[in-house]
Amino acid sequence: MLEHNETIELIAKAQKGDEEAKTKLLVHNSPLIKSIIRRYINKGVDYDDLYQLGSMGFLKAIKNFDTSYNVKFSTYAVPMIAGEVKRFLRDDGYIKVSRTLKILSNKINQFIENYKKNHATDPSIELLSKEFNLEPQEIVFAMDSSKFPISLYEKNDDSDSSSLIDKISSENENTDDILDRLILADIINELSDREKKIIIMRYYRDKTQSEVATMLGVSQVQVSRLESKIIEKIKNKFFPRNQENDL
Repeated sequence: MLEHNETIELIAKAQKGDEEAKTKLLVHNSPLIKSIIRRYINKGVDYDDLYQLGSMGFLKAIKNFDTSYNVKFSTYAVPMIAGEVKRFLRDDGYIKVSRTLKILSNKINQFIENYKKNHATDPSIELLSKEFNLEPQEIVFAMDSSKFPISLYEKNDDSDSSSLIDKISSENENTDDILDRLILADIINELSDREKKIIIMRYYRDKTQSEVATMLGVSQVQVSRLESKIIEKIKNKFFPRNQENDL
């Protein structure tokens, strides 16, 4: 197991093009990758291909990780590994989006485009919820079902933004992965109103920590600390048996 400081040093080297550092990180975190891809073994993709996808997600995590993030590297890497696999499955047709969600997503997208023309800004999740008479989580699910262009898997341009949570994949109601959606929805519902708002604004409305801080009337540092605690809470509930390394 790599020590935290050694991990950070290897990441810094890897980001500068050191292939040996990348390989060492990949080898030492192979158990983490394997523990995540096991959940997708029965999705019609060979195990070796799943591992390759997981490795690609891990390498993206190395590339995009910012050591100023107040989180462990493993915390950052887990959703990116799972996200790479899920995106492949979704794009390759293994995960089918329900017709209802597609229709709703198109309606929401059209409303957003019209709203932006008149207001020069995106409507909030709360406004969309009122407009379509749906819960915020349902709006998020629908938007994600058509790969709405808000990615949680890659780093945003904002210096204080990070991509720490795997978005819920919208799937056919007959597939096993619907459990992922239900589990995460339950977890989010257990959060306080303040915690929900931080998660929605940061990861579904692409707001920076500074913007969220202004909305909440607190400092950016406070938002950063709260966000880290929320992400850790969600991760621990969503991956209760995850065998990740304590990086």
